[in-house]
Amino acid sequence: MRTTLRTSGVAVRAMLLFTLVLGVGYMLVITLIGQVALPAQANGSLERDADGTVIGSQLIGQSWTDADGAALPAWFQSRPSAAGDGYDAAASSGSNLGPENADLIAAIEERKAAVTDLDGAGSIPADAVTASGSGLDPDISVAYARLQVDRVAAARGIPASDVDALVDAQVLPRDLGFLGEPRVNVLALNLALDARAPLAR
Repeated sequence: MRTTLRTSGVAVRAMLLFTLVLGVGYMLVITLIGQVALPAQANGSLERDADGTVIGSQLIGQSWTDADGAALPAWFQSRPSAAGDGYDAAASSGSNLGPENADLIAAIEERKAAVTDLDGAGSIPADAVTASGSGLDPDISVAYARLQVDRVAAARGIPASDVDALVDAQVLPRDLGFLGEPRVNVLALNLALDARAPLAR
């Protein structure tokens, strides 16, 4: 009986010790390292306006539409989202529909028509009409960004060459030099665009 009580006491003390060390201490150390070494990334890569109000994150896509869901022509549009009602970080997911699914095909055709109406006919990149696996992709392909240049330039009243130069400046290379494709962060591009040709507020 005494041995059982002693063993139980040791087990409880060990559990409390490891809970404090690994459950509390480890998390505090990692949080401290993150805040010191990479504070912006540790806090969500948030973007703020001149007043300090958070306007988005470079890690999570967002919509650039009006209250009715129509694309705002003066802004670059993000990749479609299947997360919740769109870009819902609490409901990150893809559509989980297979390539032959009638609902997915209908959604792609609807998005294709919307892109054509907005940016004209031509070659439409896949990321303009399909959602990513997370539904939160903050980036678009360089091809999709270039497809939108003429429309954005016209809406802003600036030369298309200026907008094209902004796209060039925002192209992110492949990760580690060989993973994925070059891409453009939509929030960063739209912020650079608004700095170059602000819209009347």
